[in-house]
Amino acid sequence: MKLYFSLTLLLAVTIVGVSASAQPHQSTPVTGSAPQTNAKRDATREKLRAILNLTGPKVNVDFRQSDKNIYNFVGVMRTGLTNSEFLEVVVGVTNDDTIGFRIYPHYRGGYINLDRAANGDALARKLLRLSDTNFLFWGADESGDVFAGYTFTLESGFPDQAINVVLYSIKPLDNFVGDMKPMI
Repeated sequence: MKLYFSLTLLLAVTIVGVSASAQPHQSTPVTGSAPQTNAKRDATREKLRAILNLTGPKVNVDFRQSDKNIYNFVGVMRTGLTNSEFLEVVVGVTNDDTIGFRIYPHYRGGYINLDRAANGDALARKLLRLSDTNFLFWGADESGDVFAGYTFTLESGFPDQAINVVLYSIKPLDNFVGDMKPMI
């Protein structure tokens, strides 16, 4: 039973990690794609910039365009947190017509990492449980760093209001970091 759970857990974390690898922290190199695709992606980035510039300060996150990837915006939330030192927020426009949020909690001088956790198995189990019960999903990227995330597809248009909902959902993530403390 333990082996079955471990394999299931490993598969789930791997799947989440693979989906997160499109936006690891700040940088995913921009590769050459068709000019028309870049024009659409550029337009989406500018719409996203406008929302982040408007709503970011209201939720105590000042976003800036990443130096490493022109389709990513990065920001840090430090205000009103009791468990995390800060929350690093990366929002990116992919070349697959999606917008991805990745929020990395910083705790005790660094990222929360599955491989460096006091009880990585329990932390991974907690992430799976939180993914079932939270608005944002939880996962670990390819380096084992823990994040909360949300991905929008743009098939039905640009999700202005939904992006605002995610922005206002960042601060409550700090409470879940408190729940993770015994495992970190």
